[in-house]
Amino acid sequence: MRTMKLVLVAQLVAATSALAPPNNHQNQPKRQPQTEISRRDAVAISTSAATILLNGVMEVKAAENIDMEAIYAARTKAPTSVGELVGGVTTPGSNSNDTREKVDMDKINAARSKAGNPITAKSKMVAPNSDPGPLLGIRGGNKGKSVVKIPRVGYSLYKTPAEQAEKATSVALRSGILHIDVGSLYGSNGEVAKSLQKYLNIGISGLGLAKDEKPELLERLDAAYAAGTDKSVSTVSSGTSNNLSPAPDGSVGRSGRRQQLFVSHKISNAEQSTDPVKVRRAVKNAIKELGCTYLDMVSIHSPLTDSERRLETYKTLLNLRDGGFTKTVGVCNYGLAALKEIAAADLELPAVNQIELSPFNAHKEIVDWCSTYGIAVSCGAWSRLSSADGPTEGWEVVSKIAAAKGMTKAQVLVRWSLQKGYICVPRSAAKAKVEKVAIAENSYGGVNQEASFVLTKDEMDTLDSLDVGYKAGKLGRIDGWDASDIQGPDWDPTDFV
Repeated sequence: MRTMKLVLVAQLVAATSALAPPNNHQNQPKRQPQTEISRRDAVAISTSAATILLNGVMEVKAAENIDMEAIYAARTKAPTSVGELVGGVTTPGSNSNDTREKVDMDKINAARSKAGNPITAKSKMVAPNSDPGPLLGIRGGNKGKSVVKIPRVGYSLYKTPAEQAEKATSVALRSGILHIDVGSLYGSNGEVAKSLQKYLNIGISGLGLAKDEKPELLERLDAAYAAGTDKSVSTVSSGTSNNLSPAPDGSVGRSGRRQQLFVSHKISNAEQSTDPVKVRRAVKNAIKELGCTYLDMVSIHSPLTDSERRLETYKTLLNLRDGGFTKTVGVCNYGLAALKEIAAADLELPAVNQIELSPFNAHKEIVDWCSTYGIAVSCGAWSRLSSADGPTEGWEVVSKIAAAKGMTKAQVLVRWSLQKGYICVPRSAAKAKVEKVAIAENSYGGVNQEASFVLTKDEMDTLDSLDVGYKAGKLGRIDGWDASDIQGPDWDPTDFV
């Protein structure tokens, strides 16, 4: 049975309460349990109502009895830091000659059973799937115990000229893209905000595209939107997702639209600081520029500073998350050393690591580490793979697959990333019609418009075989650093630390 009835949830809560120490709130009236709804009923009712109800119902898998004695016994051998736990990293000042027995995580996780939150991943965060739903649950606040849902396909403002940013964002929203990826270095937050506010205040009809664009373009955007909605509803029906189409237009739907929108912002190297006040100011300025009351994720754009600034900035972002300024915290372009640096400092690991990821540069070690420790992996925008500096032979293989399936090469890359279990944020400018069409084509709906777009196992294997470790230095990619930072063709930001 996929979900336990709410009466079992109540029993689980009661059992947990019995183990917890007394508190001053035990005599307060208990809240009435929420009413359980079936997925079929949820699909039948209105879209906005279904979203609210489905988000309010907890899915709990049946759990075995928890052996608390086994947990307590295992804890007596526990390491004193996350750094010791993940291996190969010790906390500054720790005794490297410590002779304590190693923690048997298998015993801890077995004792926690299925109701616990195992630290070592028995189920990997990055899970390949030939038919992934539109949302992915990632680590949120409350020391990673809460879950934030991020749309698997977004739109990146990377390299989009500021004068095109408002139009590009509006095209993305009309195409059903609810994940907007921005950054201080992109210099377009103010223009993006114009589109976001129109959408939040009125909805799709408030974006004004009908006045400026030709009907045939609008039809392409609406087709992608409809395909994404249909796919989203079908995944609700099958129990693999709880996302439905955006809330209805008008002021009544504003709250629902903001809940479904995911605004992800990156702070620059210049904004990293050992002074928490400066980091807080940078994030609050971004919130003000974007016209939002909060951000859904704030990430460090690059590790290209120094350990002290990286860690102090990251600590401040966690504090801002706990203060409600952002729902979760991520990093970008972090390799293993930079990730383990966070672990060694006994800090919560990030929810997402966004790296330049493609069939030509699979970053297998980074992906495996992230997957093991609960970090979702996001693909940065592929802007130069088809350039003169790109992997010519591999690109021809992508072209053949695309032609055989009636897709664009970019759509093949989006499908590849989705089926690998990644988040992806493709980008495109919005000056010419072909660029606007590309935004729709590369949306979640765009790559789900035809059943034949699903890549077969053979096609996935062919794409995976193209990995040649194509570095950012060889591509000349600049996203979070300057051209002067690139130290030759073998340079990559993930190798910096």
